[in-house]
Amino acid sequence: MKVTKADIVISAVKPEQYPEDQLPEIGLAGRSNVGKSSFINKMIARKNLARTSSRPGKTQTLNFYIINEQLYFVDVPGYGFAKVSKTEREAWGRMIERYIMERPQLKAVIQLVDLRHAPSKDDVIMYDWLKYHDIPVIVVATKCDKIPKGKWEKHLKVVRDTLKKKPEDPLLLFSSETGYGKDAAWSTIQNYIQK
Repeated sequence: MKVTKADIVISAVKPEQYPEDQLPEIGLAGRSNVGKSSFINKMIARKNLARTSSRPGKTQTLNFYIINEQLYFVDVPGYGFAKVSKTEREAWGRMIERYIMERPQLKAVIQLVDLRHAPSKDDVIMYDWLKYHDIPVIVVATKCDKIPKGKWEKHLKVVRDTLKKKPEDPLLLFSSETGYGKDAAWSTIQNYIQK
């Protein structure tokens, strides 16, 4: 997909703030420092529409990005970040849960994991939760440029085994540095939004 237009439409915390135009939505979930903003920016060929931060846990709202007037990326707050109070974490949890469980426009969730490390306990919990609620998941292993190509398969196996990934869920490699995997990610997304 060639992205010619992308904008952030709203940062929402409750359903009445969500866009009303019924376009398909793809959620983005991942640990706080997994590179969600970098993923978004690379996918939409923009330097910093999604703000990257050296301070994990910065996204505290559901950020709706409209792409080519055809679909939304919805960036949800990162999980597994300890410096946030328990109350705040619970509030985010409820906000994310409500969005993912009750949003008919949501076609799939892209769960980003860092290829360099085995998925964390939080990654596993998130994946299991999405599967339990029958939410389609696209697993994207980021930062593949940081690992020699010859070792990709070994690392992918760790991701598959740790998540106990179901065969129907795509597992894609991605690098926001080099753009590797961008086309594969777009064609996978398009399969889901056409369903």
